[in-house]
Amino acid sequence: MQSFLVALAQTPAPSPEGTLRPGLSEDMITPGTWGFIATAFVVILTMLLIVDMVRRLRRIRYRAQVEETRAEQDDAGLGAPDEAPSEGSGAHDAAAEETAREDHHHGTGNGRK
Repeated sequence: MQSFLVALAQTPAPSPEGTLRPGLSEDMITPGTWGFIATAFVVILTMLLIVDMVRRLRRIRYRAQVEETRAEQDDAGLGAPDEAPSEGSGAHDAAAEETAREDHHHGTGNGRK
């Protein structure tokens, strides 16, 4: 291990002069303005995609939490028959069932007329 470190310490540093082939300059091999614009476009697009993905995942997670809470409330509501339903829930459920029956009768099946 020590001999390796000694060899690294004795290795000469690269010369500060460029090692380009004759006839080439640094300006000819750099990406230039268009390369910078293309790279910036890819970076910005990637950032927007990540933000959109995070937003969609958060929305899915919140919907799952709401569904889980509703399921727990429904399970708790089924066990206690003397509990009164919340306001408007009975009318909403009856309207939803009526719409579902009409859709089934008309053959649409998607909840729309």
